[in-house]
Amino acid sequence: MSTDLYAVTVLGHDRPGIIAATTAGLAELGLNIEDSTMTLLRGHFAMMLLCRGGSDAAAIERALAPLAVGGDLDVAVRPVASGPAPAAGGSAWVLTVHGGDRSGIVSAVVAEVAAAGGNITDLTTRLAGDLYLLVAELDLPVDADVAAVESAIRAAAERVGVTATLRPAEADEL
Repeated sequence: MSTDLYAVTVLGHDRPGIIAATTAGLAELGLNIEDSTMTLLRGHFAMMLLCRGGSDAAAIERALAPLAVGGDLDVAVRPVASGPAPAAGGSAWVLTVHGGDRSGIVSAVVAEVAAAGGNITDLTTRLAGDLYLLVAELDLPVDADVAAVESAIRAAAERVGVTATLRPAEADEL
């Protein structure tokens, strides 16, 4: 199998069969899906896949072109530099933020994670009426002062009128 790695994004109005059509097109080219994520964002489909194989970006775009025929989906293919996955160092945490919706919540809270040298590995936000919810998985460096990071996150959350909780992540066993 080739070492060519591609990022494929599919965005647009949700409808049944998008995942099936996308993965069938990739499979027909012999591409292996190495990593993927998909979600609905207010009724809009959003999927990203990292796939590897012997096809080039133009062939992948041609294979997935039928998805965009109706004009309600955008498909993009981009080569990605293949490198070793970052080493998991430090400790895994889950950050939960909730409160009244307003601009700047994500920015204020995640800035404290970055200031501590932390890396956010997964982020989900939802707005339900006036209630805003953020859930993030993150890694903190081995030498991080977790109590200080938690205090900084809570202070940032308070400044924007929300509540934040940082707790250890449960072990992921596959």
